[in-house]
Amino acid sequence: MAVYDYRPVWAGAMRDPDTDGGQVSRIDLYATPERNGTVVATAGPAVRLRSTVYRFTLPENLPDGRYWCTVTFTPGKDQPATTDRTVRVDFPLGTGLLASAEQIADKLGVPLPLTAAQREQYRTVIAEAQADVVAYLGRPVVPQPRTLLGVHPLFGYDLEDPQAWPIQHLDDAVTVVQHIDNLDGAYDVQLLVGLDGVLEEPIVRYVIAHASESIRTTAGADGGGRRVTSVSAEGQSISYEAAPLAGQAGALPALDSLAGYRKRLYRPIPTAPAAPWPYGRGRRYSRW
Repeated sequence: MAVYDYRPVWAGAMRDPDTDGGQVSRIDLYATPERNGTVVATAGPAVRLRSTVYRFTLPENLPDGRYWCTVTFTPGKDQPATTDRTVRVDFPLGTGLLASAEQIADKLGVPLPLTAAQREQYRTVIAEAQADVVAYLGRPVVPQPRTLLGVHPLFGYDLEDPQAWPIQHLDDAVTVVQHIDNLDGAYDVQLLVGLDGVLEEPIVRYVIAHASESIRTTAGADGGGRRVTSVSAEGQSISYEAAPLAGQAGALPALDSLAGYRKRLYRPIPTAPAAPWPYGRGRRYSRW
């Protein structure tokens, strides 16, 4: 089963149609960017996964490659349906990689569709760039599923808020995927624990940029080799394009630009032991 999570945007803002009386009704996949002609596949309606996130179940038998899509949804009650024509889906889905081979091809200017050999090469360099990010951050960039069984929510919190559930032992980012009412006041809660790198644009940009540069500097690869700016008449001298310096427009993002995603270590501040009561406040109760 291939799933695609869609976030509706209408009038320049994120929308949650189900809570406003609307619906995310369908997604149509096309083989060309014009989004016309024969529809390759259709799915819908989408299931509300959590706030502003709706999941489509797509056919598994679609060939690998890029599909240009239209998503039809109704923003709210008594509002006309609208069509989002900005969606692209790159198969296969759910590989654990933060980027697709087609995104690397876009960066390199390689025309689509890709061959099987190109796709495998691009996936390899994506995995290498992603491994560099994981090593630097010291944490995975793909969240892990967890399930809480028979737990009770804290009063006053929305059930989609992670703070509503006993997650104090999970020292990481937590997303509530689903909560199932057991009809006795307790819930079974499905969570995603960890950094979801595919939702973090700086991480995705780093992976795409460095994977593309790895291909570009590989002799004989598509888009490979240094970029030539001039060649002498006799062909005895060649000038190459200078790479932008760090911080300049077009420069590769530096690894330390992702420092904000590193986990912060908690270390209690050591203090001198307090004298026992009645000479100090070392016990729970004291006279002053």
